[in-house]
Amino acid sequence: MLASLTSMEIFEGYIFTALCSTNFLISCLLFSQITREQREPYMDEIFHVPQAQKFCEGKFHEWDPMITTLPGLYLASVGLIKPVVWLADLTGKVVCSAAMLRFINTLFNCGNLYLLYLIVCKLHIKDKSRSAWRRVLTALSLSTFPVLYFFSFLYYTDAGSTFFTLFTYLMTLYGSHKAAATLGVCAILFRQTNVVWVGFCAGTVVAQRMDETWAAEQTKKRDQRVPAVPFSLLGAKQLARFLWEFATAPAHLAAVAVATWPYLLVALGFAGFVAWNGGIVVGDRSSHEACLNFPQLFYFLSFAWLFALPVTLCHQRALRFLQSLRRRPLLYLALSAAGLLLVWKFTHVHRYLLADNRHFPFYVWQRVYQRHQLARYFLVPGYVLAAWTFADTLLRGRSLFWTLAFAVCLLASTVPQKLLEFRYFITPYLLYRLHLPLASTHRLLLELALYAAVNAATLYVFLHRTFQWPDSTAVQRFMW
Repeated sequence: MLASLTSMEIFEGYIFTALCSTNFLISCLLFSQITREQREPYMDEIFHVPQAQKFCEGKFHEWDPMITTLPGLYLASVGLIKPVVWLADLTGKVVCSAAMLRFINTLFNCGNLYLLYLIVCKLHIKDKSRSAWRRVLTALSLSTFPVLYFFSFLYYTDAGSTFFTLFTYLMTLYGSHKAAATLGVCAILFRQTNVVWVGFCAGTVVAQRMDETWAAEQTKKRDQRVPAVPFSLLGAKQLARFLWEFATAPAHLAAVAVATWPYLLVALGFAGFVAWNGGIVVGDRSSHEACLNFPQLFYFLSFAWLFALPVTLCHQRALRFLQSLRRRPLLYLALSAAGLLLVWKFTHVHRYLLADNRHFPFYVWQRVYQRHQLARYFLVPGYVLAAWTFADTLLRGRSLFWTLAFAVCLLASTVPQKLLEFRYFITPYLLYRLHLPLASTHRLLLELALYAAVNAATLYVFLHRTFQWPDSTAVQRFMW
């Protein structure tokens, strides 16, 4: 059995290596095509590329006030490019050119594939001898997730931000909390909102402690193991009482502090930065003001429902939803009413969403939400379905305390955002999808085919469906 398992692991390693090589080759070909068609910096690259070039020249004190993120992307670029320049003896414009800088993100894409595979292996360690193909296909599929994959060919922060966030979570899963906190700082340097996901990593540690405490208390009370929290009004009261007692018990607080002190140091450091900076955003603060935009959560749930459809859609789940709807009609009426209220009172529309017709969200908003003044309210039942599916798929195999930690971080990462931007959904979607049970091979192939089709369509539109604004001769392109 041991020899068989070892040979299986070796075979899986060969498969994964071959897929990594194929993925890198295809990515390089796509990168070459995109760079030939769009040589000059495009969209946000007009800020990122010149700033990185200043860093390449050693001008670290010069900063573009329009850039909103910390300099993690530029520091990583210089750290990767300078040794290559020195080894290859490169000079001239090729050094820190737009193409060279963009290629950094193509490399991050390869790193993301590897990290996704390691996380999948760690999360789905059971039945290891029979799920090799499914683990590899899951990692490959998620590495080609359309929104993330598209920005692997442009000089944006998304690929590097995702890389360090995933790396942080991987180290947390392995219990290397000091390394996780250090990598979390790197993730925050790419995008400040990643502090939420560093908090999630700490939250998983706290959730594990809560699971152990809950199980121990139930064992004492009932003389048997009852670790699950009952889903009822009584269960909610019991849960609230437990959370209060846990949060006010010095012994539990001390144990949590000992387990999560590296993350607490990161949190304190980030709080110091916010106090010194006068806010989270570095530059262009007028365009990135925080607000309570609760419908952003609904947009994310719809987004997640759509992209996870190949692995979540099934006859049994549809029946469970209908049965739940029939058993608890008042609950769903209350949820729908709450959704209507939140849409009515808390919908915020950023001026960029209405003005920039180069982004796909512009057309989603124009052709769906602006088609009729009541359109946004008619979508509320769909949001309820998406939320139920999200909860039904995530709760299977995950403790309630872990789910609460994820839910809090999901709210913190989506609700304060005023601008509807699909790039902000990358990290929460990947973490959600990674924790779903391993799908069957044919479902994973279907998911991979869906992602490949969306990638092909978006890249084709970006490259070949260009247009011009009436008051400009510059070529404009559609993108995420």
